[in-house]
Amino acid sequence: MSSESATVNLTDHFLIAMPAMADPNFSRTLTYICEHNANGALGVIVNRPIDMTLAALFERVDIPMETQEFSAMPIYFGGPVQTDRGFVLHRPGGTWQSSLKVSDDLALTSSRDILVAMGSHSGPAEFVVTLGYAGWSAGQIEWELSQNAWLTVPAQPAVIFDLPPEERLPAAMQLLGVNFASLSEVAGHA
Repeated sequence: MSSESATVNLTDHFLIAMPAMADPNFSRTLTYICEHNANGALGVIVNRPIDMTLAALFERVDIPMETQEFSAMPIYFGGPVQTDRGFVLHRPGGTWQSSLKVSDDLALTSSRDILVAMGSHSGPAEFVVTLGYAGWSAGQIEWELSQNAWLTVPAQPAVIFDLPPEERLPAAMQLLGVNFASLSEVAGHA
């Protein structure tokens, strides 16, 4: 680490897109930051389900699904990078081939072994599956924050795992004590 390392570490934080966000990939999104360091940041959008179920994804990647318990769960647009790859945000962490440990009980896994375990009902207790992720180069997220593109708040896993997707962004706003509807009226440049 250089002495000029980032003063803010957004790992295990939510990024809340401001109402003026012009990029359609991130408009009205709630992004969970899985890694943030001097090299950049990586996260997954957790409130944008796409028109695909877990059962359809498992069929596409040829993994048997022994239980139908999760078959109707939606897959999410995780971000504009590697949209052909699946990423599983889950708790507990576990020991998978390719996992990024985010916090004591949360990890992001991109290896096939977690999907095989989920299909045989031996995977993590709670999960969100995305196609793609969001990535920022070194200093980019800090610049975007300086431009008021995002609000940030320490993440609460319950927002991701206990709420339906349409309630996640308002719930994250509530963590800040802000109502999303009123934010659009006051947001802008001073």
